Amino acid sequence: MKKQYYVNGDWKTAEKFADLHSPYSKEVIAQIPQATREEVDQAIDIAYNTRKQMEELTAYERAAILEHIAQLFIENRQKAAEIISLEAAKPMKFALGEIDRTIETYKFAAEEAKRLTGEMIPMDAAKNGANRFGYTIEQPLGVIGAITPFNFPQNLVAHKVGPAIAAGNTIVLKPASQTPLSALFLAELIDQTALPKGAFNVITGSGRTVGDTLVTSDKVKMITFTGSPSVGIGIRNKAGLKKVALELGSNAGLIIDKNVDLSQIVPKCVAGAFSNQGQVCISLQRTYVMDELFDEFIEQFTAAAKQLVIGSPLAETTDISAMINPDEQERALSWVQEAAQNGAEIVTGGVIENGVFLPTILTNVDSALKVSCQEVFAPIVVVNRISSVEEGIAAINDSNYGLQAGIFTNDIQTAFKASKEFEVGGVMINDIPTYRVDQMPYGGVKESGTGKEGLKYAIHEMTETKLVVWNQN
Repeated sequence: MKKQYYVNGDWKTAEKFADLHSPYSKEVIAQIPQATREEVDQAIDIAYNTRKQMEELTAYERAAILEHIAQLFIENRQKAAEIISLEAAKPMKFALGEIDRTIETYKFAAEEAKRLTGEMIPMDAAKNGANRFGYTIEQPLGVIGAITPFNFPQNLVAHKVGPAIAAGNTIVLKPASQTPLSALFLAELIDQTALPKGAFNVITGSGRTVGDTLVTSDKVKMITFTGSPSVGIGIRNKAGLKKVALELGSNAGLIIDKNVDLSQIVPKCVAGAFSNQGQVCISLQRTYVMDELFDEFIEQFTAAAKQLVIGSPLAETTDISAMINPDEQERALSWVQEAAQNGAEIVTGGVIENGVFLPTILTNVDSALKVSCQEVFAPIVVVNRISSVEEGIAAINDSNYGLQAGIFTNDIQTAFKASKEFEVGGVMINDIPTYRVDQMPYGGVKESGTGKEGLKYAIHEMTETKLVVWNQN
């Protein structure tokens, strides 16, 4: 069925369409309009011309709109999850979980819209500051260009749309080519709210056309992007002086210290490594286990991985389904084969069966192999032996990425040491690095990107701080 894109409160058609295939069944599930550069420019112009209307909304009104979006997701929870499951092959249990988080994200955005304040500046703390009164105000930037990935097609969109609305900005959203249906469904919901028409626009099409037009337009004041480092660096290089927030990849690491209870830890590791087919920026990719527990961990972890239910994403019981496309599955397979040729042991998985790449555990993996040093973005996890926590910290830091890392330990000194020494944006003590709730500051160092998401933090990036000083002399 032919879809339309959404600009200025209207549904628009394009001359060209692209077939959208289900990653699992391979059937064509929709035809997606491919916007031209001129059509993207028109959407940007509309967002630009709606700025004043957005700026004039009170904090109360912006919060009410965001609450309404959350409420509409509550009412359409099943349908929204089914769309994700269909277009991204995310198993239903995880798709429903994503919608629940999306609801929370918009609620947090509504709450933060009411807390957007500047600060008082103690002017008289300076020799020349007597009888002056200073404060800052946070003002919206204007048009935000949002470019989002396929792996969380509602919640990662919410992390851009929610704070943009809360701060009083307008938005042009370019969703991932594989998951446009979720963004178009969001447009259907937002259309029912009091958000001014033209403040939220969804443009579908190729990254080259839509993305490049957003990144190079003078009317777009900020680009917020989640995706691969190579694309992110390209955006940074083309964006000029506009603000850029980049949430890029990672190869998240975890240390398992001695004297911990594996029965509590293994289920978390299974979820961290294999949920959403491992297609998560903070998916557990590298696990470093102390000698004493290594064999027992491998045994329990492998047994648990083999219990996972493989099948259609639309089935309620499915744990693992197809990756986002066959090319990605073939890439993952080639990386595992490269590892095996270089001395790694495939404990389980490492094959494609009935169109699904099976959960894969590798041991004895050299740190220079792709499955270890690049972002694998597949249900593949490396488990290596370490003889000290220091060795584990060094291994985790030996990476071009640094988004989140975790450590399971019962030693408080070890926990503090890891929290200080991990070169990452977020450290999880006694949890997997895949842990995230939506209000926390989330972002990495090195090639994992720049800027922080998490509503309060993203809102701050989507505003301009203006200083006002009154001279009472």
